Amino acid sequence: MFVAVVPAYNEEKTIGSVVQSLFAHVDKVIVVDDCSCDNTYKQALTSGAIVLQHKINRGQGAALQTGHDYALQIGADYVLHFDGDNQFCVEDIKPALKKLKDSGVDILFGSRFLDNRTQLPWFKKYILFPVAKIFNKICGVDLEDTHNGFRILNKKALEQITIEQDRMAHATEIPAKAKKLGLQYVEFPVKVVYHKFGQGLGGGFKVARDLVFGKFVK
Repeated sequence: MFVAVVPAYNEEKTIGSVVQSLFAHVDKVIVVDDCSCDNTYKQALTSGAIVLQHKINRGQGAALQTGHDYALQIGADYVLHFDGDNQFCVEDIKPALKKLKDSGVDILFGSRFLDNRTQLPWFKKYILFPVAKIFNKICGVDLEDTHNGFRILNKKALEQITIEQDRMAHATEIPAKAKKLGLQYVEFPVKVVYHKFGQGLGGGFKVARDLVFGKFVK
């Protein structure tokens, strides 16, 4: 069974169309509503998703782990991470799953740098990504892209990786744990469409803080 896990926070304008578009490519869609203040929950439910709801806002990493736990309960063989803001392209899903299976690896990481389809905001390209890549190097992970929310994990990876970084630092935690656990991974080109600027300087500092705290203090 191929399941999409979609973390969502205040995505009422896009979550319905995202869920509906996913059904042509996966068997089930799990939306984890991270205590949204709008109608994200209702829109996702009406669109046919299984909707899990956090009673307090915990962050994207925590939402993904909630989705993983439920996916394992219902017998998922593969889980796709897919954002609820309509930035990813569903056309990338089937070739990405084929790449994962053909490669015999445990995790596929989406990359914006393996083709030229993604137009990156300047701040992400020249400030956030280089900093995030330093953390990947510290963790012994060699990836062209960092903090890309498009991933596919097989059942082995789902069972072995527990996401402990509740917020955005999970994007570095996941490949670091894959490396530590000896899980095999591959990168695959995906397109990301930026409808809004997204994470700024403050968000970048928060990611760095979470990573340092998680790695050296925990």
